Amino acid sequence: MNGFPAAGLPDFFAPGVAAAWALVTLRVGGLMLVAPIWSAQNIPMRVRTALMVIFALLLAPTATIGVNVADLRITPATFLTESSIGFVIGMSAALVIAAAEFAGELITLSIGLSGAAIFDPVNNTQNPVLGGLLKFMSLTVLLIGGGHIIMLQAIGTSFHVMPLGAPLNLAAGFEALVTTAKSIFVSGLQFSAPVVAAVLVTNVALAVLGRAAPQLNIMSLAFPLQIGIGLMTFAGSVALVVQAMSDWTPAFSDSLDTFARTTRTTRTTRTTRITRISAAGATTGTAGTTGNTLPNSTRYRVNGAGASPQTVTVR
Repeated sequence: MNGFPAAGLPDFFAPGVAAAWALVTLRVGGLMLVAPIWSAQNIPMRVRTALMVIFALLLAPTATIGVNVADLRITPATFLTESSIGFVIGMSAALVIAAAEFAGELITLSIGLSGAAIFDPVNNTQNPVLGGLLKFMSLTVLLIGGGHIIMLQAIGTSFHVMPLGAPLNLAAGFEALVTTAKSIFVSGLQFSAPVVAAVLVTNVALAVLGRAAPQLNIMSLAFPLQIGIGLMTFAGSVALVVQAMSDWTPAFSDSLDTFARTTRTTRTTRTTRITRISAAGATTGTAGTTGNTLPNSTRYRVNGAGASPQTVTVR
């Protein structure tokens, strides 16, 4: 028994059970800190805390499968590790929201509506008009596709890939994860490309028209024409943008796979070939590892893994 029954409350007085539940709570808390929907500012803190406790109780039996619960301890290393895993899962899902918001800001800036802003009730901030629209659209797509459930399933699966309390190479994991942040800018440019291209062609045509007919007041004509063409192009391409947003799970899985692959610590034993060199020049081969006791005042040739042979003298 690991102290976590399949049904009912766990036995917190069993050895290591309280520490295991606390570590599971840290992983869930890292998710709810940055994950879309779960981290919304308009959700009361008490509600989010209650959800975190409930999710930790539900996931604890899965998290302790194959884990020696009695050996689990809450240390600074395990605290940081479990929180980071949940943080990475939530951040991987938040990339699609950030890409949609970035695309909206690019579109708003290109068509000349950067001065118009609306209130964002989710984060209590001011956002550009189209930036807020695309952000709420991506959140809606995420909810319709069950994204909030997929994130919790990812937490449950992570306990099999990255066991509770296991040491992880977080530095390598975050370094590999930094490269996935480029998807914010790549996806944002792809979402906004039709509108930006249409506005660019419009500006070039207006510039040519201004040179061909200097008597026309191009400045008074350019502003409404730029906004009208930009909004019409956005309306025509919004279906493609929504379709691209709905296919967010492959990028989400790739980010988690990259993090899980690079954080696993592997221990390798370096074997050294030690060859004794006799005084007459003849050699007798003996194999060993670094740290063996060798006779003094004897010359040896040491061949390390991947290193060139070196002759050393043990005195």
